[in-house]
Amino acid sequence: MDFNLLTIFPEMFSGFLKSQILRRSIAAGLFQIHIHDLREFTNDKHRSVDDTPYGGGPGMIMKPEPLVHAIESVSAKKSGTIRRIYLSPKGKLWSQTEATRLLKYENLILLCGRYQGIDQRVIDGWIDEEISIGNYILSGGEIAAMVLMETMVRQIPGVLGNQASLKQETGSDADIEPPHYTRPREFRGRVVPEILFSGNHDAIASWRQQQRQQPTKPKSKRK
Repeated sequence: MDFNLLTIFPEMFSGFLKSQILRRSIAAGLFQIHIHDLREFTNDKHRSVDDTPYGGGPGMIMKPEPLVHAIESVSAKKSGTIRRIYLSPKGKLWSQTEATRLLKYENLILLCGRYQGIDQRVIDGWIDEEISIGNYILSGGEIAAMVLMETMVRQIPGVLGNQASLKQETGSDADIEPPHYTRPREFRGRVVPEILFSGNHDAIASWRQQQRQQPTKPKSKRK
């Protein structure tokens, strides 16, 4: 799978790409991440990507020319299936189910907007779907793009060092992770549940399933 990021802030992804899992997986050819600076697709000396909105109003709007030029240029160099996504607060809410669905595409183009948004004509003519990572506003789509990639790549076989850990995680959007414990057995008066020391794997699995189904409990105050 190829991820293609269209952004005016390519440097925002530098730390993300330095993570050991991503570096190792990209080197192994499990997937690729390509970053495209939208300013490289402008045609004026100031490399302008935004302009004032028609009809007035606050903020600036990303212009259609560089966005469409970038989408078409990247698409033309790809083979296989392509899905063009705009990260937007108006989009479909991101979930584990959506991450699994998008894995069927060989190429994803992730358009990271900025300012007040992008020209609607780009969405209407060159975007396949809009995706939101939550009911809140970010300054741009870069962080949302990282969330999408992080959710998806860890499902690709070979990406995680221990694939069994992925199988144990909750696959349903309605499930929650059970509580996890490690050494020491007792820490500042708080002890690990005895069931986890029973050696009865069926009973432990049943306990964990019960914990998944329980609502989150309010945390007690630290002493």
